[in-house]
Amino acid sequence: MAGIELYAPRKGRHRRTWTIAAIVLGAVFLIGGQVGALLPAIATGFVTPGGGADGWPQMAYELGAAFGLGSVLLLLWAWLFERRGPAALGLNARGPLRFVRGYLIGLAFLMTVVGVIWIAGGYVVEGAGAFGSAAVGAALLPIGVLMLGFIIQGSSEELLFRGWLMQLIASRHGLWIAVIANSLLFAVAHAGNIEPSNELYVGLANIVLFGLFISLYAVREGSLWGVCGWHAAWNWLLGLGFGLEVSGQVIETTPLITDLTGAPGAAWWLTGSSFGPEASVVTTAVLLAGVIVLLVRGRTWDHGVEPAAAAPQEA
Repeated sequence: MAGIELYAPRKGRHRRTWTIAAIVLGAVFLIGGQVGALLPAIATGFVTPGGGADGWPQMAYELGAAFGLGSVLLLLWAWLFERRGPAALGLNARGPLRFVRGYLIGLAFLMTVVGVIWIAGGYVVEGAGAFGSAAVGAALLPIGVLMLGFIIQGSSEELLFRGWLMQLIASRHGLWIAVIANSLLFAVAHAGNIEPSNELYVGLANIVLFGLFISLYAVREGSLWGVCGWHAAWNWLLGLGFGLEVSGQVIETTPLITDLTGAPGAAWWLTGSSFGPEASVVTTAVLLAGVIVLLVRGRTWDHGVEPAAAAPQEA
């Protein structure tokens, strides 16, 4: 059903970016945020290209500044050129409640994935968590700072893919094309995280499945806040709760709960190997179950906010 508005009514003064232009601009916002935040940091020596094993402050800066700047660029485009505010991108009513609820659900999903892999013999304990450290305060500092970083990073990706791109495509081509298209584009954005391998291919398939799940979640709730919380919780607990890879990225800090690693001889399809649990078949099963639940329990999937009588301008 073309013409659907997901989060707020469309007013006559609103403009819609053309679909192809929006995909190109999405890449510009992502790359522009990275370049704009990292170039000054590299010039001052705060950030070293490629990072380092002891560089959690650098990671926190990259998560907060680079992704945050990308979101600022997107919001400026929406405000100055499309004449739309944050509510039209899903940042609407009951933000704190929806964000916290989504965060708790994201934690529960990740705990389920890690727990099942553990029970199946996929993990062994490599080290103690933060509360088993001799310097608890020093161990908790990066965990807390990176929690904020992952909130910015996860929310920024949701703002781009589910808040802006999905609703733009839905308004032109219909909801299901929007859900599928943004999920595929989201996976493409992660395609270079590790070298081509079986775990990369399964990981990308799971990222598509994640996109489907999180898109249906946003549509069902009629808001972006819940999926921002879900995404932030998943990434944070994965890397900072258990010391596991986040889409192939390793965070070298003492984790909050315990430091897990793949058990000797564990199958790659169980643990996800170098890509992390996001390339595990357990994640496939959990996300697929989530998609099915949303499809069964969700409200009518051609739902949306009725557009205003006047047609929007095109940009």
